[in-house]
Amino acid sequence: MDFDRYDRIRPIRWQGNLLSLLDQRKLPFVVEYIDCVDSQAVTQAIRDLVVRGAPAIGIAAAYGVVLAGLKVDAHDGSEALAAMMPAIDELNASRPTAVNLMWAIARMRRVLAAAGRDWREVAEREARAIESEDLAANRHMGRLGAELIAPNSGVLTHCNTGSLATAGFGTALGVIRAGVALERIARVYASETRPWLQGARLTVWELLQDGIPATLIADAAGAHLMKTGAVQWLVVGADRICANGDTANKIGTYTHAIAARHHGVKVMVVAPSSTVDMATAQGSDIHIEERDGAELLSMSGVRTVADGVSAFNPVFDVTPAGLIDALVTEKGVILAPDADKMRACFR
Repeated sequence: MDFDRYDRIRPIRWQGNLLSLLDQRKLPFVVEYIDCVDSQAVTQAIRDLVVRGAPAIGIAAAYGVVLAGLKVDAHDGSEALAAMMPAIDELNASRPTAVNLMWAIARMRRVLAAAGRDWREVAEREARAIESEDLAANRHMGRLGAELIAPNSGVLTHCNTGSLATAGFGTALGVIRAGVALERIARVYASETRPWLQGARLTVWELLQDGIPATLIADAAGAHLMKTGAVQWLVVGADRICANGDTANKIGTYTHAIAARHHGVKVMVVAPSSTVDMATAQGSDIHIEERDGAELLSMSGVRTVADGVSAFNPVFDVTPAGLIDALVTEKGVILAPDADKMRACFR
């Protein structure tokens, strides 16, 4: 099956000496790329959510390391790495929850440490490999996940896990794209995903570009939708997957997963193996990023809450492994993930 017709968006463009990032804060009404000419600009773009989604953050950070090297004069990779460490540390600290960021930077450090006089070429080649491998993994995961879904099914997804969050095609949205192409999925619903509205601004826009009809719902409408029988699967991505199968994803995922279990809707988590963190035993060990409460107190820059009101704004929540029916990575499908199955697949 040719998936190209459902894979038209690229949020990351490497230009040889700069990194162009699609500014996802301005979508869907303005399509604009920001050019990052150094690692500091990439770090800021990650912090400011110009680029978002765990795989995309990792890819951007890898190219950020390449940009850091443009300012360094060194005889070999080891010497260059020492000079680049302040910039690399800044990149590594730009977002604390998405493990792909740390994974990509660790991979870049390894190849640099072993590189000779051609260390710049080695670094760029590795960043390109991280990007191309992600796209290939997404297409493979899309097929694996779609094959779990019965024909004529309805699916609900949360946040944005498509081309905008990856090198292309997407993780959970890749399953949806493949499911439509393979005629497994007949109905797609996306929750708006407050407070940044990644579902409303990004997911339904992506699907619109590919000609896939999607229906937007309020986050709080998920349980009601499941009760009607309109959906058979909740398909989501992940920012970190623990050694026992617990999964951190965009805030609200846990709520949907609880409702899914009550209504007999199956839950699928789709993410590349770089999202798996076997060094983190369980979900309670994950550092949950909190952002400025102002994101909850306003809508599109207009304050909607009375002065003096405070807000609690965690970005992620953790869905226990016991609520997950299928974990899909490029290494295969794990049904009802637990510590033993995770260890067997990701030892």
